[in-house]
Amino acid sequence: MPENQNLAIVAEDLVKIYPGRARKPAVRALDGLSFTVPAGRVFGLLGPNGAGKSTTTKILTTLSKPTSGAARVSGHDVLRAPDAVRAAIGYVSQGSSTDPVLTATENLEIAGRLRGIGSGDARRRAARLLDDFGLAEASRRPVSTFSGGMRRRLDVAAALVHRPRVLFLDEPTTGLDPEARAAMWSEIRRLSGEEALTVVLTTHYMEEADRLADELLLVNGGRAVVQGTPEALKEALHGDSIRVSLVEPDPAAVRAAVARVAGLRDVVVEASGTDGVLAARTDDASGAVGAVIAALDAAGIRYGQVAASHPTLDDVYLHFVGHTFGDPSTSSGAGGGATAGDADTITTGAAA
Repeated sequence: MPENQNLAIVAEDLVKIYPGRARKPAVRALDGLSFTVPAGRVFGLLGPNGAGKSTTTKILTTLSKPTSGAARVSGHDVLRAPDAVRAAIGYVSQGSSTDPVLTATENLEIAGRLRGIGSGDARRRAARLLDDFGLAEASRRPVSTFSGGMRRRLDVAAALVHRPRVLFLDEPTTGLDPEARAAMWSEIRRLSGEEALTVVLTTHYMEEADRLADELLLVNGGRAVVQGTPEALKEALHGDSIRVSLVEPDPAAVRAAVARVAGLRDVVVEASGTDGVLAARTDDASGAVGAVIAALDAAGIRYGQVAASHPTLDDVYLHFVGHTFGDPSTSSGAGGGATAGDADTITTGAAA
């Protein structure tokens, strides 16, 4: 792979197959995933659970080996130079990595010593990080007494004790309350801006990806779907979006009912149990909403909330993948112009 000093990560055709066992078939977690991450930016890997985000992170952090393909992190090949990769990165997994019996200070000092930092430097670095992350007052308390948000901030601090160039955050705000999540978002933004750190964020929260990422890669089924800035991805979808919550829907009947509504495109109807959703795009939401409601009423189709908005990342995902941000097996209808295997890059506001 060619080196580029402006790229923190280069991944090429990554494939990961977990072999089957007993009656369970083999799982193809990654299916030729390729992407690059510019240095010094917050890069988001966005996709539903099972899309391949965590598997990608494990390969890039040398915790797992790809079945095939190659990757470089901070200029180092993950297979040929794993020690150099580990020295250049920090990693925060989905679970807590700190010892609940030890204090916050003890956790960070031990993390520093394990990274080869001398005792004096480890002590000073721990004090600085505890102050930066708002944990100085609680530094002598056992971590078992910390709230979920405090523990998560300590996990991030521990990953930064050796001053890495790339920080991997795997679902960093899962399970946090809204206040703790907002505090973590602020800290991630500060790290990227003040420390010139490359941050790779995996998440299934659309709002989190939209708020934090300078650039996004949408993944589905272990493949790249589309890459670009959040704004460029949304601007690529001209017009407005309409979403209707459905009650005990018959997808075929819903599609037939709205087929007569002028100006609707990218119509998708999904049903799961007694609930469902109708999603579509239009150039004139104010006119189309009334026509959609009238069509559903005329067909005797029950519905709940009706919403119209400018394009969101949900709409981007729907357009490029062909189903909403969930189980693709529930999808019915015509989706957007690309499948999960048709990787694209959006760098301007041009129409997709």
